Amino acid sequence: MRRRPGSPRRPQSSRTVLGLLVLACVTVMVLDANADESSPVDPLRAGVGAVLGPVESATGTAVRPLRELPESVRTQSSLRAELRELERTNAVLRQELATTALDRNRAAELDGLLQTVEDTGYAVVPARVVGYGAAQSFSRTVTIDAGTTSGIQADQTVLSDAGLVGRVLRVDRRTATVLLVADADSVVGGRLASSMELGFVRGRGDVGGRGRLDLDLADGSVVPGRGDVVVTWGSRAGAPYVAGIPIGIVRAVYSTPRDLAKRAVVEPLVDFTALDLVGVVVPEGTTSDRAVLGAEDSP
Repeated sequence: MRRRPGSPRRPQSSRTVLGLLVLACVTVMVLDANADESSPVDPLRAGVGAVLGPVESATGTAVRPLRELPESVRTQSSLRAELRELERTNAVLRQELATTALDRNRAAELDGLLQTVEDTGYAVVPARVVGYGAAQSFSRTVTIDAGTTSGIQADQTVLSDAGLVGRVLRVDRRTATVLLVADADSVVGGRLASSMELGFVRGRGDVGGRGRLDLDLADGSVVPGRGDVVVTWGSRAGAPYVAGIPIGIVRAVYSTPRDLAKRAVVEPLVDFTALDLVGVVVPEGTTSDRAVLGAEDSP
């Protein structure tokens, strides 16, 4: 019987088509399984691979970042944590290095100060510089952390491991102000170590690397030698300056048309901008709230 147009297909026809497809698939599978070397379906398999291979590769490339995203997030978080830990470790190491350098410098200063005490035989109260005079005051001073309770008085000599620093200008219970020898109002009696010639060392007010002092000798006919060491000649009763403390080294000699005598330019031995540990020369037997260096019988 002829099917009318528009009428549905018969179920038997669909089952027939499905059966033929299944039979064809089974046949292909049997032929492919029984093939020794090459299979009759190899050309078909190669064709399908050539068509679908690039699609699969492109799809894998596109979705790879999505698959790797969780691992990337975990890796980034781990790297940030490691970076923070390295930064903390680096900060600790920098602090330890700075502390070690400071301790090393202070230990060297203390050793030098002890050697100065041994060489000169003076009793010295150690102190640290805790303040620097303002440049606007036109006065070159520093503040130390020792006062009358440490046995400090005005007009006492202040020195360091390198040489003469200055003299105590004023003092209270816990601190003292020291006038540096580089101050423009500072005048120190000095002598040339080589010839013992006497003179006066005056400050210029400069404390930096180019800061210099001037030496005027009492004997105008004497010409200071370059490289000669200038030391303090000392004051009566050791105030304000004791004798024999190095001040500086002669670096140049000059004169002006009005001057008959030669003047010497002296480079101070002390770096006034890097002062830390200093010593104040005190009389033997001074009562102090801290150890007095070089005074075995001090309390």
